[in-house]
This record gives sequence, structure tokens and C-alpha cells, in this order.
Amino acid sequence: HVQLVESGGGSVQAGGSLRLSCVGSGYNYSIFAMAWFRQAPGKEREGVALISSRGSNTYYDGSVKGRFANSHDRAKKTLYLQMNSLKPEDAASYSCAVSGGSWCGSLSWYEYNYSGQGTQVTVS
Repeated sequence: HVQLVESGGGSVQAGGSLRLSCVGSGYNYSIFAMAWFRQAPGKEREGVALISSRGSNTYYDGSVKGRFANSHDRAKKTLYLQMNSLKPEDAASYSCAVSGGSWCGSLSWYEYNYSGQGTQVTVS
């Protein structure tokens, strides 16, 4: 069965950096686009970063563009989200998700079939 396991969350000061990881298993990791979503308490879930299956295309929400970077290590079946210049408003539970194709071009939650449990990011 499909399993996505995130790690790398933690507590940092504003301006700091974190790198999140998401290990995928139970499916052909190399052929599906993936994305990161986040949800803060009392707020709706929002998509922040999308990457195509080969890593050649990326898309970022305007709130993180220029600060966050999405990448794959396909050999390790691992998705990464490098987060720099973190702001208090970036604090949330971050989860990765896998879509149904190599590129979906959307950060709509409904385009994604599976997601992980999430990892918590706190920014003070």
C-alpha cells in the first residue's frame, strides 16, 4: 500500500531554515508528481510547492516563492522541501502528497491521491 512518511520538522527562530523529507513507498515513486501542503490550527490546508515526477518542473505558492525549494532524490524515493528565511506565518503541519500523474499543474488538494501524516514546523 502507498505510504508517505515525513520528517525534519522542528522549532526554529524566524529567519532560520529547515529541510523536510518525505519518503514514499508502495508505488512507483518515479512517475508521479508530488507536492507539499501545510495546515495551521484554525486555518484551511494550503498547497505550497509542487514538483513534477522528473523534477524538471516546479511550482510554488506566492507566499513561499523564493524561500522554499522542492527537490527529489529518486534513487532514495525521497522528496525534500528546503525552507529558508522562515517566518512565523510558515508555522504549520506540513505533509507531502502524491498525484495521479507526472505533472498536475495544480496545488489543489483534490488533485492528490495520497498524503502522509505530516511533520510539525514551529517558527518563533
